Amino acid sequence: MAIPQYIRIKDAVRRRIEQAELRPGDRVPSENQLVAEFGVSRMTARRALLELADEGLLQRTQGLGSFVADLRPLSSISQIRNIAEEIRQRGHVHSCRVLVLNALPAPAELAAHMGLAAGELLYHSVLVHLENALPLQWESRHVTASLAPDYLQQDFSQTTPSAYLSAVAPLAEADQTVEAVLPAPSVADALAMPGDQPCLKITRRTFSHRGVVSLAELLHPGDRYRLGSHIDA
Repeated sequence: MAIPQYIRIKDAVRRRIEQAELRPGDRVPSENQLVAEFGVSRMTARRALLELADEGLLQRTQGLGSFVADLRPLSSISQIRNIAEEIRQRGHVHSCRVLVLNALPAPAELAAHMGLAAGELLYHSVLVHLENALPLQWESRHVTASLAPDYLQQDFSQTTPSAYLSAVAPLAEADQTVEAVLPAPSVADALAMPGDQPCLKITRRTFSHRGVVSLAELLHPGDRYRLGSHIDA
């Protein structure tokens, strides 16, 4: 049985995306261009593009055409979300590697950021969160020990710092900054990425009603993660 023409077009466009001939944001050939290239009707070309858009590979904009969709995970910049839940909501599998879990006296500069006295007890964790076994986030977190006394006893291969801290010191407010940085060699290695490619770095300080709960640095490979939000005018 002959392959329908619209499927031939879909396969050709999909192959160009997979082989990086077309990249996220690139405009794909128009209906008229596909008609000329494949010798099909405009209705057939339109069906191919519509189905690729329905499958999430393309974004169609009225009057402008069809563009390759950006399939990197998109996280809200205006919400504090548990990375594990974020991954599961995409229908993917979250896993975690625990690299560091210890206690230390707070250095003066870090203590100042957390509203503590120098030398006060902090807990420190370094984790790598994976999505479908691919590293997505490197998390270094300092936690006020008095607000989360059982932090070091948690099994962070089964839960997350965010989930535990939300339970024992509910979030009241947070501040965060976002910047592009080059990863340290150890971070690049943990994220399985080249050291000369940028990371998206989020620095986040969270507060309960009793004070600063944690200060976290979250690094994501720039080609695997995005931040965004919806704004109502």
